[in-house]
Amino acid sequence: MSIALKQVFNKDKTFRPKRKFEPGTQRFELHKRAQASLNSGVDLKAAVQLPSGEDQNDWVAVHVVDFFNRINLIYGTICEFCTERTCPVMSGGPKYEYRWQDDLKYKKPTALPAPQYMNLLMDWIEVQINNEEIFPTCVVFWKWCVLSHAARGGVPFPKNFLQICKKILCRLFRVFVHVYIHHFDRVIVMGAEAHVNTCYKHFYYFVTEMNLIDRKELEPLKEMTSRMCH
Repeated sequence: MSIALKQVFNKDKTFRPKRKFEPGTQRFELHKRAQASLNSGVDLKAAVQLPSGEDQNDWVAVHVVDFFNRINLIYGTICEFCTERTCPVMSGGPKYEYRWQDDLKYKKPTALPAPQYMNLLMDWIEVQINNEEIFPTCVVFWKWCVLSHAARGGVPFPKNFLQICKKILCRLFRVFVHVYIHHFDRVIVMGAEAHVNTCYKHFYYFVTEMNLIDRKELEPLKEMTSRMCH
């Protein structure tokens, strides 16, 4: 990343603290491998493919956490311009409005200003990726180890893990929609256009490669995506 971009994407502007991978874990090794592929300039389409012999859930978990960190950072750079006055509704242009529902305080889809929606979204994701029962940091791999759960101290992924990740990624995509349609002028002014575009392409290639987002959810950025990700 250039010096200019480092000044733009600095830790003081991060919307939420970064979730890190513990050294020595399988997740940490997969994260290093994914980052090495990206840093080597390898084609993004190739970089998102599940490595041979690796567990799909682990590969998805690594990317969900990484995309949360990256998108959180992108929104953090423009959040001071995303206010209840400028963005009274969480939307992606006039055709798309996103309403918040979390089955806790907001049991029904509720229209909210964009910054409030973003705060709730990041809180909601953070709770899940820090929940050991959903994103276990020590996972049992039965094909490699015959020790019991108790002996390994490991926790299996929940059976609905991919469904949870699909919902997280679907909602993270909405951050891209809002930033591109309502705040991309600020991204350009900060000289971060190339960085944000690369992050989006990485995200798009991953969710389509792994079939983690319904195509209809991608409609708001369909034209831009067809130009950028061909």
